[in-house]
Amino acid sequence: MTEHTTKQTPQQHTVTVPASIPMVSVLGPGDEFLRIVEREFVADIHSRGNTVTITGSPAEAALVERLLDEMVTLIRTGQGLSAELVERSISMLRTETQERPAEVLSLNILSNRGRTIRPKTLNQKRYVDAIDKHTVVFGIGPAGTGKTYLAMAKAVQALQAKEVNRIILTRPAVEAGERLGFLPGTLSEKIDPYLRPLYDALHDMLDPESIPKLLTAGTIEVAPLAYMRGRTLNDAFIILDEAQNTSPEQMKMFLTRLGFGSKMVVTGDVTQVDLPADTRSGLRVVRDILGDVRDVHFALLTSHDVVRHKLVGRIVAAYETYEEQRSRPGADVPYRGQGPR
Repeated sequence: MTEHTTKQTPQQHTVTVPASIPMVSVLGPGDEFLRIVEREFVADIHSRGNTVTITGSPAEAALVERLLDEMVTLIRTGQGLSAELVERSISMLRTETQERPAEVLSLNILSNRGRTIRPKTLNQKRYVDAIDKHTVVFGIGPAGTGKTYLAMAKAVQALQAKEVNRIILTRPAVEAGERLGFLPGTLSEKIDPYLRPLYDALHDMLDPESIPKLLTAGTIEVAPLAYMRGRTLNDAFIILDEAQNTSPEQMKMFLTRLGFGSKMVVTGDVTQVDLPADTRSGLRVVRDILGDVRDVHFALLTSHDVVRHKLVGRIVAAYETYEEQRSRPGADVPYRGQGPR
């Protein structure tokens, strides 16, 4: 800490919450949200009636004031607050970005059976915006960052808005290779386990009884990547999942299926490649090839964008740290160690 920051004179900020907003909505049940704010900021925070008094350094006090404004805005959208939303708002404010947390966290992509799908992090919001603006988008990041789920939500949104006539979901069945013949059942039944995550996501976004009809009509197609060869896909929203398991040749084949009126989203995690050791990942090399091509966008997500259990984010971050240390020249990093808490 510098001498300048240690000598900063504490400032007192007073925030008056509008009378139309119940204070329990702002402070949380049992003051849960207030405790989160007190834990995350070096400031004294006191609430009396609809007035909140903040005492701390100018920077911290101003940030808490901004946070309270964002919390009130989120409450006014009707979605209510949760501990997760408060923590994510704080994280966004700390990054000092232009986007307001309330704008990010209140963006509705899709609603079904009382459930609304929204981006939960700043990078997720930027990823969703990129899908709106570009014809081909690559969503690259670790497990749990919502890259496939959000892409599918945008595909269903586009279909319902009649922006496209069909949705095509595909992924490479890499592990099916030499073991495919040993699996029981028809070819379709053998391939199905590799496509099951895509079906599961569809059931979150559409009425389950409508899905068989849409599949039978070809409005939604779920198929292995090999089935894309030789086709031109017009007026479609096309998603390639698990793209790290494509070869460069397969990636080129897929991208050149793009037809008129279509969008493509390619998702994958370059740290989880299941290809044979002598095969390059098409996802690892495609950025070098298409990085400067107009209307192609690369959205990068990180462990900070993991929206599963909190521990998943810590696990991903620990692996990222481990791999970074291993990549250093002469590094000999043991597996045993302490990851992020």
